[in-house]
Parts: sequence; structure tokens; C-alpha cells
Amino acid sequence: MSETTLPDPAPRRKRRGPFIPFLLAAIVIAAWSGGWWYLRGEAMRRMDDTAKTLADKGYRLTWSERTVSGFPFRLDVNLKDAAVSEPSGWQLTAPLIKGEAYIYRLDHWVLVAPQGLTFTRPDGGAVIVQGKAMRASLADFDKHPPSIMLEGVELTFAPEAGAKPYFLSAARQLNLKIMAGPDDLGGVLLHIGGARMALEGLAARATEGGLVDMDLDLTLTKMSALAGEDWEAAARAWAAKGGVIQVRQASVSGGAAKLSAKAGTLTPDANGRLSGDLDATLGDLTGSGQALQGRVSLSDGKARIGPLEVGPSPRVW
Repeated sequence: MSETTLPDPAPRRKRRGPFIPFLLAAIVIAAWSGGWWYLRGEAMRRMDDTAKTLADKGYRLTWSERTVSGFPFRLDVNLKDAAVSEPSGWQLTAPLIKGEAYIYRLDHWVLVAPQGLTFTRPDGGAVIVQGKAMRASLADFDKHPPSIMLEGVELTFAPEAGAKPYFLSAARQLNLKIMAGPDDLGGVLLHIGGARMALEGLAARATEGGLVDMDLDLTLTKMSALAGEDWEAAARAWAAKGGVIQVRQASVSGGAAKLSAKAGTLTPDANGRLSGDLDATLGDLTGSGQALQGRVSLSDGKARIGPLEVGPSPRVW
């Protein structure tokens, strides 16, 4: 009788413990946490370096307290008593600035001023700005200019005691967008809705003393030349290099009156006031119910349509 040969037993499988997935998860969490803390420290270091660089150029960026949070996907930076100023006297202060950026888009920051802000004019004094919403978005810092978006809802502008009046006392909505374009160009889009402005004479009567809407669509040339120790120096350097403002569309309306202008080029004069001519349509400023076609002429600090003076020429510095 032959012997029965039994097959060799199968090799014993190595049993992988159930802790392997948890170990991998722990490694990922530890690496992510370490990366977040590194980015947190890097962000704080860059802020300190920026403040020092600005101080060396005569600017000031300060705060009384800084906190950085937002783990695991964001960096949230809160600055108490934030202030930034430039040598010519312009200054912006806020009791609290809250900034936020995703860790995978640290070149795109969203800022909020929940308690309002105050800006100080070199010759006019401080103006307190309050609103239901005050937000800003900053991105593309490697471009000139960087992308800047400002938004305000139900804003009020109140000069501090002893300060000069401000041309704007309130606005239902404010939107400003600044962006870089090709060929050293920069674009500016501005919308102010439901604004209460300090108008006088014919303009005040035409708008019935009510609310005014304003829209601007501008292109600026030679943006790389817009650099200097303060705003006036930068604007003068830009103008000296041949920088101009190309008006694509501009309009101001209130009551039954509307002034719209387009297809024009403006340059600052020696006093910083814009000069140049624009094709324009003037609707019912005289109360006749008819629109007037003509050219808006900016010169000698005044804005005119033919012999009719409609206000001051805008100022660049």
C-alpha cells in the first residue's frame, strides 16, 4: 500500500495590523501640521520684513497686536490698531483688520474692516468711514499694478472735528477694481451708487440735491513709471514719463441730469489737476428736457462744456 503524500502547507501570510492606515494618516497630519506652522511663521516674517522695508523708505506699517490662525486650510491674520502711512501725510488706520488667504493661494488675500476705518488727508484732516460691509481683495503681487478690489456697502464719510469737509458724505455702494493689462497698461473700474456729494450751484440744482451715481472706466499707460517715495512723487514721475489716462467711459447722473463722456485722453498739469478734452453728452442739466452734445474741456482746474462751467477738474495729486 503506497503512502499518501500530503501537500506542503501554504506559507503563513503576514498579517498586517489594522494600525497601518492610522499610522499613514498620522504621518500625513503631522506633515500637514508642520507645513502649516512653517507657512504661519513665514507669513509673520514677511510681514515684519515688509514693515521694516517700508520704514526704511519713510512709510510706516504698525499694529498693536497680531494673531495668526486658520489651521488647517487657511491663514487668518488679525491686526488690532493697524496703521499705514506715507511720507506726504496720507494715513489709514483701523481698530481691526481681518485678513484671510488659503494656504494654496497665499498670493490672494481678502481683508475686512469690521469696525470701520479712518483716512487722514495731508491738508484736509481725518475722515471716519463706517459701513455695513467694507472689504478688499489683493492678488497678483508680481504684476504692476497688482490686482486690487474694494467694496463698500452703506458707507458714511464723516470728517473729524476740525477737519475740512469731504466731497462725499455717504454712498449706498462703492466698487473699485484695479488690474494690470498688457503693454504696461493698467485698468481702473469705479462705481459709486447712491452717493451724497457736496455739489454747488447749477450741478446741485440739476440733481435736485439728491443722490448721484458715478461710473468710470479708465486705462492708464506707463504703469511701471508709477513709483516714488510718496504718492505725489510717484504720480509726478509717471507724468514725466508720458503717462496718460485714457477715458473709455465716464458718467455722473442724478435727478433728471446725466453727464456722460468717452473717447478722450487726460494728463495732469503742473498742479496735479487733469487737463484734456472728452466727447460728452449732457442731459437736462438746464431743465430743458433736451440733451446737449459737445466736449468736456478740463483746463485751469475747471471742467467746462463750452462756456458752461460744471465743476472742478479732478486732481491726481
